[in-house]
Amino acid sequence: MFDFHIHSRVSFDAHDTGLALALAARDSGVKELCFTDHRDYESGVAVQTMVFDLQDYSREYDSLDIPGLKIRRGMEFGMTPDNREQFREDVGLRDFDFVLGSVHFIDGQDVYFAPFWEGKTIHQAERRYLEDTLRCVTVHDDFDVLAHLNFLSKSPASPCPRPLAYQEHAEIVDAILETLVKKGKGLEMNTSGVDRKVGFLPEREFFLRFRELGGQIVTVGSDAHNSARVGQYTARACEILSEIFGYVCTFENRQPIFHKI
Repeated sequence: MFDFHIHSRVSFDAHDTGLALALAARDSGVKELCFTDHRDYESGVAVQTMVFDLQDYSREYDSLDIPGLKIRRGMEFGMTPDNREQFREDVGLRDFDFVLGSVHFIDGQDVYFAPFWEGKTIHQAERRYLEDTLRCVTVHDDFDVLAHLNFLSKSPASPCPRPLAYQEHAEIVDAILETLVKKGKGLEMNTSGVDRKVGFLPEREFFLRFRELGGQIVTVGSDAHNSARVGQYTARACEILSEIFGYVCTFENRQPIFHKI
């Protein structure tokens, strides 16, 4: 079992140590994990609080070693259509095993919070989110895998929480997936929506379509921000992806490793 999306206290929105998370991963049956702390840039804010400090990161992880557990070191970069140069700079900060590309901010608003949703139906919010996601995967090249394609589905501010339905947005979702395939990028099955009643992010049908379009790289991540959530539902996610692809991927030195399950 693998968990390639985890945040420790190095991220602005998490509090547990890397050691605590790694021990929780081992105890839950995870064989390989990757720390993927945030580098999100808030437009118009002078002091960036959502960008991990490189020295904190190195102190937290570089000497971390748990027998029986492979530990990889990565990051999660918050993509916007206009921060490609920042991404290139951040990727060069150190050697990473794995880089997730995420979309959290649309039109300068965090989709997790109420202001983004004001004046929109849930369909309109989903559409706007997917439009910018397509723009991001089109202009950015420095990520390995697109994280939680429908991240906004788990927002507590949603007026009607639900899984994002592929059929309602098939054309633009296909454009996103086709772009990932063309660029040799992967797709993450993020498990953090399951206990929020919106399912995997995204659900099985998205991965079936990804494979139909030629997608090959797939990863699993809990998006844990505390030790209690490490590895949560990742065994089931690995099973689903194995049924579709025959394997699940991990990364080392930015290269995918295909694990038959």
